[in-house]
Amino acid sequence: MDLPLMIDAVVFDCDGLLVDTETSWTRAETAIFAEHGHGFGLDQKQIVIGKTLAAAGTAMADYFGRPGEGPALAQRLHDLVAVELAAGADALPGARELVSGLRGRVPIAVASNSPRAFVDAALISAGLDDLFTDVFSADDVEHPKPAPDLYLVACAKLNATPSRTVAFEDSRTGVASARAAGLFVVGVPSLPGVELDVDAVFTTLADPVLTAQVRQRAARSQNGPPSNSAGT
Repeated sequence: MDLPLMIDAVVFDCDGLLVDTETSWTRAETAIFAEHGHGFGLDQKQIVIGKTLAAAGTAMADYFGRPGEGPALAQRLHDLVAVELAAGADALPGARELVSGLRGRVPIAVASNSPRAFVDAALISAGLDDLFTDVFSADDVEHPKPAPDLYLVACAKLNATPSRTVAFEDSRTGVASARAAGLFVVGVPSLPGVELDVDAVFTTLADPVLTAQVRQRAARSQNGPPSNSAGT
């Protein structure tokens, strides 16, 4: 499906969508699973991807059969990911080009389920921090993804109507959040073979069809709909 012809704003997830941080998270998650005698593969990744630290901790505690240990596991995950991110992370293919093509034409923002410190570190490491004025994290809302709050806060700040706002997401948790907020959702899955309930899907932000559509819609939105004397 094509993107909407007119766009009020575009909101991006961060981890696994703009920045290649999922490898950092995966290494940390793999270590924790190993510490509890479990392997870590695609099925295990599915239970934690896109979640907040607290939700991931709870999911791991349930998987390990250790109810009540969610907060401790969340803290362990935080500490390991912090070390991983300190080593740096790269922008994913097409991220800077796509965002640069939108900046100054339509309002843009980041809405991430990660803690603020992690989001800032990822964007700075990837060299994308200069492109965003508005960045929202799990720290900014009472109910993060999959609740709609992060996207609704972003739309309110950008003075955008949710139904005329495009969300870019890579995980089911993020997609559920954007859907609940009423946005048009573009999926760019970060895990192989994962199907997302989205309005449009691409394998990479560098897809030339996506790039062309985004730039066309941004230009149209910036200039307003063309006048039509025939009224059709």
